[in-house]
Amino acid sequence: MVQPDEVVTLIKESLPDALVEVEDMSGGGDHLQVNVVSRSFEGLSMVKQHQMIYKALKHKLASEAIHALALKTSTP
Repeated sequence: MVQPDEVVTLIKESLPDALVEVEDMSGGGDHLQVNVVSRSFEGLSMVKQHQMIYKALKHKLASEAIHALALKTSTP
């Protein structure tokens, strides 16, 4: 289980300008929906954008603290 604030912090460490919204879909803290808006995504494919988020959360995903992650990424 991971707290939404922790997810925001981890993503902002990699993408300081990001606006991040995290929703706990299950109430258990391991199924999350995350919306990230960042200028860092400009010119990148959706796959590359999502890879940036996966990299920021890699330890939480590897430990299965995050079991399911739905992502929406965009530029401002």
